[in-house]
Amino acid sequence: MNELWHLVDVELAAGRPLPRSVVPVLRRTVTQSWAADARQKKLVAGLTEPAVNYGEAWSDRVLAELTTLDDAWRRLLAHAATARTARPSGKWEQEGRALLAELGADTDAVRERLLSWLAPVGHPRTVRLIGWQYGPDVNEEYDPYNADALRGLAWLLSCLPPHPDTARALGALVEVSLRKVAGAGPRSPKVANAGVLALSRTDGDAALAELARLAARVTYKGTLKQIDTALQARAEAVGLSRDEIEELAVPAYGLTEVGHARHTLGDCAADVTVRAGKAVITWHNAAGKPVKAAPAAVRRDHPDAVKDLKAAAKDIDRMLSAQAERLDRFFLTRRTLPYAAWRERYLDHPLVGTLARRLLWTVDGRTCGFADGSLRTLTDAPVTPGPDATVELWHPIDHGIAAITAWREWLERHAVTQPFKQAHREVYLLTGAERATRGYSNRFASHVLRQHQFHSLAAARGWRNKLRLAVDDQYPPAIRELPAWGLRAEFWIEGIEGDWDTDIAESGSYLRVSTDQVRFYPLDAPQHMAQAGSGEYRLGWREAPSEPVPLEDVPALALSEVMRDVDLFVGVASVGNDPTWQDGGPRGRFRDYWNSYGFGELSQSAETRRTLLTRLLPRLAIAGRCTIEGRFLHVRGDLHTYKIHLGSGNILISPHDRYLCIVPKAAPAADQGYLPFEGDGTLSVILSKAMMLARDTEITDRTITSQL
Repeated sequence: MNELWHLVDVELAAGRPLPRSVVPVLRRTVTQSWAADARQKKLVAGLTEPAVNYGEAWSDRVLAELTTLDDAWRRLLAHAATARTARPSGKWEQEGRALLAELGADTDAVRERLLSWLAPVGHPRTVRLIGWQYGPDVNEEYDPYNADALRGLAWLLSCLPPHPDTARALGALVEVSLRKVAGAGPRSPKVANAGVLALSRTDGDAALAELARLAARVTYKGTLKQIDTALQARAEAVGLSRDEIEELAVPAYGLTEVGHARHTLGDCAADVTVRAGKAVITWHNAAGKPVKAAPAAVRRDHPDAVKDLKAAAKDIDRMLSAQAERLDRFFLTRRTLPYAAWRERYLDHPLVGTLARRLLWTVDGRTCGFADGSLRTLTDAPVTPGPDATVELWHPIDHGIAAITAWREWLERHAVTQPFKQAHREVYLLTGAERATRGYSNRFASHVLRQHQFHSLAAARGWRNKLRLAVDDQYPPAIRELPAWGLRAEFWIEGIEGDWDTDIAESGSYLRVSTDQVRFYPLDAPQHMAQAGSGEYRLGWREAPSEPVPLEDVPALALSEVMRDVDLFVGVASVGNDPTWQDGGPRGRFRDYWNSYGFGELSQSAETRRTLLTRLLPRLAIAGRCTIEGRFLHVRGDLHTYKIHLGSGNILISPHDRYLCIVPKAAPAADQGYLPFEGDGTLSVILSKAMMLARDTEITDRTITSQL
């Protein structure tokens, strides 16, 4: 490397420009190497060309366009590349605004060009790099020099007049920058944080809505903290609570009534309709007849309107997903609203209404559902509460079996598919064993989970977890704070040690963790810690002893929801779900666990699935070939009879219980009939497998037919 620096010195001293491929190498070296000295840093700082490093899709586009643009654009980009601090200084921003002004008064044109530069961010590199053999794939990360330029471009966008496209692009930049790179974590938190900062500095409803959407989707702690700060600041500025600002920030995206809008484009029209949580655009030609795509006249005369409609449909899909997750969290935040505000922000909101109208609500203590244009009771009697009536999300734990069953039947009668499990939500009551242990639950102990999948699930459900590395260090348990209850739930886990090539990721993190107790502590109780791979959870030697809250004293709803989260972690991340682990994983060490989980007793969520399938099966076309017996759905094909486990979805072939390995496809089968709720991936897998195996003579996949 010293020879390279010497050659650079010689070339520059001779007045010769450096080859195009050398400058990016020098920039990356100085940015990432701890050994770079002051002279090298000064030398690289003087290399102003190219304005950004080539080799990434977005930077290649920028460099190609700069050859045809005024030099002011090159100076603006060079200025963006100097964004090396967490926030723009006053001087940096002043200079940036001056450079933007040099580009002319047409700020729309400036914005459109900057947004077009950001559009390819995250696309595969155009020039592959050779990284360290044992490190993360450098081709999945941002070029470190270009990352500064992206940060600067995000800040510069906040200096332009607000526009919905800007908010949309900044939100996308945040999400693509937080995508995980194996062995490295989020791709570039600093670029994501720059996007959040730019949104927080951008006026208008679109930027606020994007922040609210990101608040429900982002799980990376540092960026989420910035989003929370930004939303809290907005709320305080207008004298509202944080909950209220998130509710009021949700846009309609052009919907003029709940779940629908009609747009007239010349003689034609487009209907945007929300169906099953997705926005669907249907076109009508000049004769009023439905057509599959936008008519040629519309594409010719209204290209921008067509583009906006498609963008709005994507926005609706993303926002609906985020809002469903926010609503699901109502159970533990204990959110209540007066009826008038709830009606405006939820039931009659053009977008959120498509979710709220598929849920059950408690209005002044009375359960209500929405059907035929009105809130209704179990007997379909219309309900008209007063404006001050209290509304909260209905939870089955507050009701008896008869009432829960009656409301499930009501939802089926009205063909309502709920956006998440509510009427069919699992309820976890205190068991005799938990009364005996008092301070902890072993209900979900001794499972083997894929650590990274568990980590992602925990973050998505509002838990705080730290990936365990195979190092000599202390780690806290996975934690979910419950401020509404003054409690903190803890899920004790530890990394599973083994061989470096089969049990440890290249990044040094354990591939799998084992599970232990679930406990509750007061919110401000001292934190227990344990060694990453083994060892007992203990308090620090300076900490006063802290006893867990007896499970009997934990409010039933909080206990149930926390246990449900843990059941979800086990149900989704357990290696027992993996059909390719029939051999027990590395050296067969987990064969006993895989067999006991993959075909063992049903969890609470699997029991719920069993109950639901019992009701659904008679309506399916394959009903005559299916029966439910114990832990299995039995499916009679023409070649064999199959047993699908209702917990894991694993399959045995009768009569000798020979294992049948079918790896589920990412997308479920298209037509599975009516389901009362969305989001149970295992239920979809079981139904898909049942429908395929009932017609086993029609299977063409060689990986399956070779096992039959």
